[in-house]
Amino acid sequence: MTTYKAINLIARPEGGPVGPELFEVVQKEMPKVAQGQFLVKQNHMSLDPAMFGWMSADTESYIPPVELGDVMRSSGIGEIVESNHPDFKVGDRVMGMMGWQEYFLSNGAGLNKVTAPLPDEAILSVFALPGLTATQGLFNVGKPQKGETIVVSGAAGSVGSIVGQLAKADGLRVIGVVGSDEKADWIVNELGFDGAVNYKTDDIAAKLAELTPNGVDVYFENTGGPIQHHVFARMNAHGRIVVCGMIADYPKAVPDLGPNWIQVIKKRLIIQGFTMPDHFGDVPALLEKLTPYVMKGQIKHRAHVLNGLESAMTGLNLFFTGKNKGKLIVKL
Repeated sequence: MTTYKAINLIARPEGGPVGPELFEVVQKEMPKVAQGQFLVKQNHMSLDPAMFGWMSADTESYIPPVELGDVMRSSGIGEIVESNHPDFKVGDRVMGMMGWQEYFLSNGAGLNKVTAPLPDEAILSVFALPGLTATQGLFNVGKPQKGETIVVSGAAGSVGSIVGQLAKADGLRVIGVVGSDEKADWIVNELGFDGAVNYKTDDIAAKLAELTPNGVDVYFENTGGPIQHHVFARMNAHGRIVVCGMIADYPKAVPDLGPNWIQVIKKRLIIQGFTMPDHFGDVPALLEKLTPYVMKGQIKHRAHVLNGLESAMTGLNLFFTGKNKGKLIVKL
């Protein structure tokens, strides 16, 4: 093989669905592996809501946007097929930011070896960005206490499902917000959540009042949208709101208005946003925190796998429609 396939970002999204018109599929020459480098054959790519921010022109975000004409940014997992690096050998599995491409040339910076004897899909679903994000947001921002009530929006998603299971394992009452009865059934009957709100069909205020009779102590926010106002209204004094994502607002030219801040004063609420690039140096500690829950069988997951590199160009829209079931992954 003398070439490999990659996908470049060539236009910015302007709201609405993301499609092939934003991208260009290109053939690139296979690189020569110099001393201190190795070549990775990427096997699985992660699709994440953060990509909508990476594609935008916003230069004031937590990470610079992908430059037009560059390979689209993403994390993935693969196997080293050629190496001239003393610390990485052929056959090693590695994980990290490799982009929308079949092969990735690296000097080791930003890539970590994968030693857990688990399939790629499980690694990307639990030990990669979803699990790290859930662990950092819940424990280091949300600071949950046994007996408290937590509400998680996007609860059937890759991050929200792990947040809920971690909280349940630590003795919290866990309520998830989802967009279908199938997802509600999954988080309650498979993952062990105490209850679910289907924001598309339930009377949100009534259902939330029924499921959180003692109010809400921690709100893990992944989506934004109407549910945000209802949960905000039920926050207890000294409650914590962890702002992880706002998928409902990403495609909108003008985001929805948030709740009024009077409640922040009256309830002495703590509201904190966070992003994982600030905490990449904490990954070893986060994995140390997360791993025991996984080893005890307290964290279940499911993956929604798309086939072929090009499927990523339209697959991102599943985040807007809610039709993805579990961690969204592209199999190359």
